[in-house]
Amino acid sequence: MERFARRHHDVLTESLGLGLKRPPSDSAFRYFFLQVDVDGVCAAIRDWTIAQIPGGATVLDQLVCDGKTLRGSIVPTSGGGSAFIAQVTLYSAALGIAIAQACYATSDNHERAVLQRLLGEFDLEGVLIQADALHTQQAFFGSSRSRGPTSC
Repeated sequence: MERFARRHHDVLTESLGLGLKRPPSDSAFRYFFLQVDVDGVCAAIRDWTIAQIPGGATVLDQLVCDGKTLRGSIVPTSGGGSAFIAQVTLYSAALGIAIAQACYATSDNHERAVLQRLLGEFDLEGVLIQADALHTQQAFFGSSRSRGPTSC
């Protein structure tokens, strides 16, 4: 980010109407990103993406789910273990795009719970959901708008 700000300093200051003599430092960017409502930004991006789909979310017939741990995000825990920052993404197979995602700390949440929250934002009637083996250990939904309990 700092390199981007240095490279595009003139355009950024003109576009933002700022009179900065030098580009912001990495600590300024860190302070800025700590103030960002990540869930709000993700929701806005999701809503915008779905609005670009002709027919909206109703035309989604297949969703692919995947979770990834972000490299370099390891933090030691007090119990001697490790925690990471991870991300769960929902892809539309037909459209070839990610339509929703969520980040979480592995010390605070689990991929299954985050994926359930993401899927809960959509009407899943008639939608095929593909996920890896982590999500097959027990019934994923106890009650849903679909025909009955399902396991991804």
